[in-house]
Amino acid sequence: MDPIASQAEQLRRRISQAERELRDLHRQLDELEAPARDPPAHQDAPDPAAAAAARPEWKWPLSEEEYVRYGRQLVLPAVGVEGQLRLRAAAVLVVGAGGLGCPAAAYLAGAGVGALGVVDGDTVEASNLHRQIAHGAAGVGAAKADSLVAYCRALNPLVAYASHRGHLTPENAEAVVSPYDLVLDCTDHPTSRYLISDICVLLRKPLVSASALRTDGQLIVLNNPPAPQGEPAGGPCYRCVFPKPPPADGVLSCGEGGILGPVVGVMGVLQALEAIKLIVGGVCDRASSAPREPAAPPGLLLFSATAAAPFRSVRMRGRRSDCFACSAGSSLTLGGLRSGSLDYVQFCGVAAPVSVLAPEERISATEYNNILTEQPGRKHLLLDVREKEHFKIASIPGAINVPYSTIRFRNRASTPDSEKPQVEYIPESLPANAAIYVVCRVGNDSQLATRRLKELGLGRNGERFIGDIKGGMQAWKREVDYTMPFT
Repeated sequence: MDPIASQAEQLRRRISQAERELRDLHRQLDELEAPARDPPAHQDAPDPAAAAAARPEWKWPLSEEEYVRYGRQLVLPAVGVEGQLRLRAAAVLVVGAGGLGCPAAAYLAGAGVGALGVVDGDTVEASNLHRQIAHGAAGVGAAKADSLVAYCRALNPLVAYASHRGHLTPENAEAVVSPYDLVLDCTDHPTSRYLISDICVLLRKPLVSASALRTDGQLIVLNNPPAPQGEPAGGPCYRCVFPKPPPADGVLSCGEGGILGPVVGVMGVLQALEAIKLIVGGVCDRASSAPREPAAPPGLLLFSATAAAPFRSVRMRGRRSDCFACSAGSSLTLGGLRSGSLDYVQFCGVAAPVSVLAPEERISATEYNNILTEQPGRKHLLLDVREKEHFKIASIPGAINVPYSTIRFRNRASTPDSEKPQVEYIPESLPANAAIYVVCRVGNDSQLATRRLKELGLGRNGERFIGDIKGGMQAWKREVDYTMPFT
């Protein structure tokens, strides 16, 4: 027999013998364990009801799971069992499930509020994920309100959750806000801020408001205590602090101005902290006759991530005697709000997309690309009026970066020769009749910059074409170069 075949046969015999021995060992083990595993036939199975009745009656105000879950904050003198009971009895509404709402809702859920509602009409986008920590890559396209509620429920299933898919409007604000004791404004636009403040005044709900942009944030507790309209002892509302909205062209979005994730996270965490302090202090406990903590003097907390001392507080005045919303002479009513007679968009001056140029003053991204490819020797100038941070990310070849703010605040062109008006960002080598094209992010600032350049006399009374690229860099990515990063 072949030596290899002989060795293989020996191994097979040894394996067969080992398997027989292993089966015999398993049989012996089963015989030893059988008495312990199988109770005697006369022994009755345990009765679950009898076992439950035998347990001592639970006599503590919180459940056993709550003592385990919230134990680290229960031992704090500022919270204790009474504070935890107030948290469990409180219902909190978070308006906005973005960078502020995600950490705020998560910490409120973790602290054990009884009910938590989330209002948001948007869906999760990939650009949200660097700062909106409750949403994940797998949830892109999902409703933000549902995504945040799912995150919080996984964190603490003891809380009752409600997802309000849709934006808060004057018509639905009363119905949405009424069931809650406290509101957090985690939105990012003046129109929503004034609406949320107004409904909180009318329904007498304390409001914790925050905002964040770039590397700065601010926080304020409003309508605390939530006294009736005309009551001087009540806390100021948003209109008391900001009677007039900011100029519409001065409102920057995160897309335009940028935002650092931890900055908005800090402000959202601080919102949750202020909400917990209000609840534990008894502000939301209307049924209790126990003494409540006195309201802190109103103050605006400012945060700057780049400052040596990142936090500073500004003392605020109380309610304004002439406030549109909370003064004695206020005409703000629930009926007026429900009717939609208050136009917050008009009040904040939010305008439609910019449209100041005639069609012949604009060209498409495709048309400009044809100029570059089909007429490479044609003299012209392309001004990119985005801020330099946007320009550094990606730009059209040959573009010169001149932020719109530079063009906007230029009073007049220097005119050593009245026939040739000149500004410092226009190369002197540019022929007098060479066209000037302007591009921005989405086609708004470029129109304003184009008009301003003409006001400065650079159009030479129509001899030189000055126009913008419709749709800006967004259109360039869509029509010409889909690989170009767009932020």
